[in-house]
Amino acid sequence: MIKVGMLSFWHVHAGDYAKLANEHPDTVIAGIWDEDAKRGRREAEARQVPYYETLEQLLQQEDIAGVIVDTPTDAHHDVMLKAAAAGKHIFTEKVIAPTLKEANAIVEAVNKAGVSLTVSLPRLYDGYTLAIQQVLQEGWLGKLTHARVRMAHNGAVANWLPEHFYNLKETHGGAMIDLGCHPMYLTRLILGEPAAVSTQYGYMTGREVEDNAISILSYADGAIGVVETGFVTPNSPFTIEIHGMSGSLMYGFQDADKLYVRSTVHEDGSMVAIPIEANAPNAFDQWVQSIQTGVKTADNVTMAIELTRLMEASNRSAAEQRAVKLSELQA
Repeated sequence: MIKVGMLSFWHVHAGDYAKLANEHPDTVIAGIWDEDAKRGRREAEARQVPYYETLEQLLQQEDIAGVIVDTPTDAHHDVMLKAAAAGKHIFTEKVIAPTLKEANAIVEAVNKAGVSLTVSLPRLYDGYTLAIQQVLQEGWLGKLTHARVRMAHNGAVANWLPEHFYNLKETHGGAMIDLGCHPMYLTRLILGEPAAVSTQYGYMTGREVEDNAISILSYADGAIGVVETGFVTPNSPFTIEIHGMSGSLMYGFQDADKLYVRSTVHEDGSMVAIPIEANAPNAFDQWVQSIQTGVKTADNVTMAIELTRLMEASNRSAAEQRAVKLSELQA
């Protein structure tokens, strides 16, 4: 049994990860630390596990093999460096860190310590993503010209997000660096590495961070990626559309269990419904397997680094009101 320590319940998904740890047959929560002691004690009492007053105290527990990181984003770097130095395997909420320099330092520390790192990038492993990759491998769309992925909710207008999610210092951003991560890494998966990022942020509810956002990824070959997100739309569907010189793919506009593809490759050019595949093992399951086998989740970490690059570029683009080349970022 792998004993796991929870490092903070700051993030809205911390409870979800605690549930995964409790339900997985090979893991159990063995302790909790939180920068908010009141919250940490409450969560520890609810789970009948020890609460540790300091991060160092939890990391000193030799029976705790891994940690789940849900601290404020601005604490990720320091917390994960300490966890790696203590020999703890790490499962973390995205983003791995708000800057490429910090993310690379975390990965370097993890590799030096010989521990496993996995980042929560859940949409990578959903069946529709696997089906999309299969369509692209078949070449039905031809050379890709455009991809658009939208994911948004109403957290800022319905007020169900915690107030600290609007604290710029802790979060390093709002809708884009939180919810926008999912359409961002999917667009990166579909189109590959862009040359530059142009981003616009909107502030519709008057918070310190953006609640309405769009990033445009530009590519050397002329392709364009569009990443849309926000906290201000109650009925916005999660959608993916991909266009190429031979066809188009749509997901989320009709049945949630099918992709729709129209391609000149098909004889009559009619719309074809592609069934969604079963999900791959989720990121938490992959992390547990990595601990057990010693095989790193390398593809996951690579995409997490790419996600941080794109988020850093997006934040800089919005702040400076210009396109930011990825080559500008300090590694």
